[in-house]
Amino acid sequence: MQLDKIVHYHKALADPTRIRMLVLLAGGEANGQALAEKLSVTPATITHHAAKLRSASLINERRDKNTIYFSLNDYFIRNNASAIVDLIYRSTEEGASDMEGQHQRLRESVLKNFFTSAGKLKNVPVQLKKKLIVLEHLVSKLEKGRKYTEREINEFIKPFHEDFATLRREFIMHQYMFREDQIYELNPREMWAKWETLS
Repeated sequence: MQLDKIVHYHKALADPTRIRMLVLLAGGEANGQALAEKLSVTPATITHHAAKLRSASLINERRDKNTIYFSLNDYFIRNNASAIVDLIYRSTEEGASDMEGQHQRLRESVLKNFFTSAGKLKNVPVQLKKKLIVLEHLVSKLEKGRKYTEREINEFIKPFHEDFATLRREFIMHQYMFREDQIYELNPREMWAKWETLS
């Protein structure tokens, strides 16, 4: 298990300035200059900490001309906050096996509907739950612990779907993969977006 990826996420939170940035962003989108003024630090300091937060998918960035605006990646903050708990505590609740059976049936149904008999993806589902099932199916075919170049990820995706750029971004966005210096690697399964929790 690649525990270093979970550690990377928590390291991104292990700084008072970064925590204060997240607290401020909980109030809404803000640019670097505004954050710097409120925190009494330089814009360069905000840029440095924003890079750490972005790499752990804690914040999003939006550029408007020469100004970059930051916002919370709320879904993944909540999702990743439970990853370590899921890792430590395994489900022992009664009825867990029944729920797993329902999840398995749903997964099989989605894969049957969205993939051809030859294994090609017909289209990317619009509904988040179904999309996550499809993405999980694809990344499960990658090797754990292997480092992939962007080109290798593109070549992996192409036989399944022509829009490799979109699917590659979805892998990162939904925490299936970790990217650093254009090198991609699978995250631990505990960090993957959990379609089972969606209604």
